[in-house]
Amino acid sequence: MSLDDPVIITCAISGALAGREQCAAIPYTPAEYAAEARRIVDEGGVMIHIHARRADGTPSYEVEDFRAITEAIRAEAGDVIINYSTGAMGVPAEKRIAYLRELRPDVAALNMGSMNYAKYSPRRKEFVFKAVFANPFDEIIELLTVMNELGIRPEHECFDVGHVGSLAPLIDMGVLHPPLHVDLVMGVTGGIPPTARNLAMMADNVPAGSHWGVVGISRAQWMLVAAALTLGGSVRVGLEDNFYLPDGTMARSNGDLVARARRLTEDVGRRPASVAEARAILGVPGRSEVAA
Repeated sequence: MSLDDPVIITCAISGALAGREQCAAIPYTPAEYAAEARRIVDEGGVMIHIHARRADGTPSYEVEDFRAITEAIRAEAGDVIINYSTGAMGVPAEKRIAYLRELRPDVAALNMGSMNYAKYSPRRKEFVFKAVFANPFDEIIELLTVMNELGIRPEHECFDVGHVGSLAPLIDMGVLHPPLHVDLVMGVTGGIPPTARNLAMMADNVPAGSHWGVVGISRAQWMLVAAALTLGGSVRVGLEDNFYLPDGTMARSNGDLVARARRLTEDVGRRPASVAEARAILGVPGRSEVAA
């Protein structure tokens, strides 16, 4: 990757943890997802990362909820790249595989290692939540095998440099096929601290020729977006990761966050990718090609 490459702007539209108590703009219903998707696309986002929810906002791993949300987004936003989460605590792999098999998204995120996963409050001097996020190699390989079978592009979410290192044996085994699509997730307590130096180190460990981007959690997001853009990477923003604009104002929608990411991209002299360019970079066929 180089500074001449167009920047893929991804939006994590909802997440599964926070609700409207924290940010009123988080979508719950398919119609709300579709309206947010329209805002994302209008501001330059080309890939939408989806955690499904029920109408009451609770997380869902059911095929019908993923289907309803996906159909609503495609009807409203056209040929945007659809990216499903497969990360979950306490949800069997078979359940996550079921919606991949049934709906075949363009891309599916895949967590690349187990970790302590937490949020800490310095003000309260305690963890807001804490858990062990188990992603053993057997489960990673099971999900990868299904993605390979279905022609779904894996997005490797790496929360620390050891997760990046976990790509090498899977390439050697033949279950991963370079060039890869890797996202470097920074700012989760239990993962790598969110600094520009750490981002550069992680990016240096990504297998040669692969596409990579940054996922910055909470308000460190904007510093990491700027660092990724100057290092030649792509970026992800969205209400799953961060509610706030750089000045501390809460975003009114995902579109506000994508618009600022696009502006930063252009301010450093780079260009946002079109959907067609993003599909070519990631090796993801268009919907018409899949149907053919």
